Amino acid sequence: MNAVPTKVGITDIVKGAVKMAPDVPSMVRHAPGLLFRSADKKKSIGSVFQKLAADHPDRPFLRWKGESSSYGEVNRQVNRYAAVLADQGVGVGDVVAILSKNNPTDLMAILATVKLGAVAGMINYNQRGEVIDHSMSLMNAKVLLRDPECDEAFESMSTDAHPEHVFDFPALDEAATGKPDTDPAVTATLPASTSAFYIFTSGTTGLPKASVMSHNRWLANYSGIGGLSVRLRPSDTMYVPLPLYHNNALSVSLGAVLAGGACIALGKQFSASRFWDDIILNRATAFSYIGELCRYLLAQPPKDTDRKHSVRVIIGNGMRPEIWDEFAERFAMDRIVEFYGASELNLAFVNVFSVKRTAGFCPLPFKVVDYDADGNPKRDSRGRLTDVPKGTPGLLISEISERVPLDGYTDDSETEKKVIRDAFKSGDAYFNSGDLVRELGFAHIAFVDRLGDTFRWKGENVATTEVEGAVGGYAGVDGAVAFGVEVPGCDGRAGMAAVTMKDGADKPDPKEFADALYGKLPAYAVPLFIRFVGEIEVTSTFKNRKVELREQGFSDVGDDELWVLRGREGGYVPFYEEYPADVAAAKAPR
Repeated sequence: MNAVPTKVGITDIVKGAVKMAPDVPSMVRHAPGLLFRSADKKKSIGSVFQKLAADHPDRPFLRWKGESSSYGEVNRQVNRYAAVLADQGVGVGDVVAILSKNNPTDLMAILATVKLGAVAGMINYNQRGEVIDHSMSLMNAKVLLRDPECDEAFESMSTDAHPEHVFDFPALDEAATGKPDTDPAVTATLPASTSAFYIFTSGTTGLPKASVMSHNRWLANYSGIGGLSVRLRPSDTMYVPLPLYHNNALSVSLGAVLAGGACIALGKQFSASRFWDDIILNRATAFSYIGELCRYLLAQPPKDTDRKHSVRVIIGNGMRPEIWDEFAERFAMDRIVEFYGASELNLAFVNVFSVKRTAGFCPLPFKVVDYDADGNPKRDSRGRLTDVPKGTPGLLISEISERVPLDGYTDDSETEKKVIRDAFKSGDAYFNSGDLVRELGFAHIAFVDRLGDTFRWKGENVATTEVEGAVGGYAGVDGAVAFGVEVPGCDGRAGMAAVTMKDGADKPDPKEFADALYGKLPAYAVPLFIRFVGEIEVTSTFKNRKVELREQGFSDVGDDELWVLRGREGGYVPFYEEYPADVAAAKAPR
């Protein structure tokens, strides 16, 4: 097993600097954009894109199923879409909700929205019912653009949640016919402080929160991750199989493509069996990932396409140390640019210096501090926070300042909950990442784990209260406690729920119970393990009981009945000893 480095030394930095030497000219061009960002500067995603389109109109920008469209072609269609939105009254600060799987129209609708200074509200198409209604209520969108392939999500939305104008993609194309294809005048006037995206994240409230991504923070990713770390060239193509509502795709991947004046190839959705075939079809030289994607690829039988591709660099997060070298060797990866960040976090770490098995480097101010068992920062007798020694797991917090502002959430009260005030001195402010990391030296970290009720599975954050609401709402269920548990060989934590039944009530029908949960939750949030317990403490010790249940997991349940999920078709079945291995081998729901 590959260990995480205990420290990063000068030798690691020198080796990394030598490796990046050929890209120094482009890095020098992008460094000022990271170090000297101004919220007032008239620069935005739209202005970056349309300048590339003006300078290199015939260069490939968007590839879909092997077919390419140029910067110029895409920019003209984006402008037509922008004209349609403007006709609906969309202007600076308005919200356009976008519900779509990956496809060219999705990306062009996003670019059209931000060119107008409007906010692209990126809806997770796995949401259903009251959850998607809640997301829509947070946005107060003026227009909804929807992919017909997301009809199930759209039809689960209440009509009261619909904005005034709703276009499916064929209707959007029809409305765009004959519209002007010139750049909107407003794009050149937008300051970097303008809001660009709402990216939904599951918080501990159990319902999604909309984190705000400004053009300024996107431009920091564009320069820092794209220009200084990924370092694509105009001849490169980045394959993006992650959904565009995911920050890895929308901010990191698109930013890297535009920073290099390169091409983006969209995958409709990730397929482990077809992945390398799609890479080769789209002539990709880079791709974006999350840790689970990499595990799925390693679990595939070896094929000749494993090394017949032209990929030289990949960018993502969640690459576990124990598979890092194996993945690089099997698939002939020249550079793995691991990064750490979150949709709402005001900084990011990125593996600029190619230090293996780390989440990378960040030049912006952060601290790794001591924390309580409940995940909150621990204060000393003076009421201040305490740094933990290098190499020791601690809570990551990031400084909030004029230089590094916090965009936060659409709900100011939710933002304030994550702000730590008077941390080291009176008047200072830090953002609580909610994550455990180890500081390794030279501003590098290694990710350790997530704190709090939210856990991560299949690359998605799962809020336990949302799961508890779905499980507890089933007929006959008296109470439920949800948490994440580690499954050997898997990234993240799988969902598990401890359930009590009402007096006299029989346990649910296993298949009907699974069907009900699939109807209320995204597939990745449906618990893999259901444990029936006699009682759940709901007093002041309830939180400790939850910790105890999480520690017991699925291996220490005593005489309690334990079910496991065999997918939509199989429903729940009694636990069997091989189940954890089946999950790790993707033979059971992951």
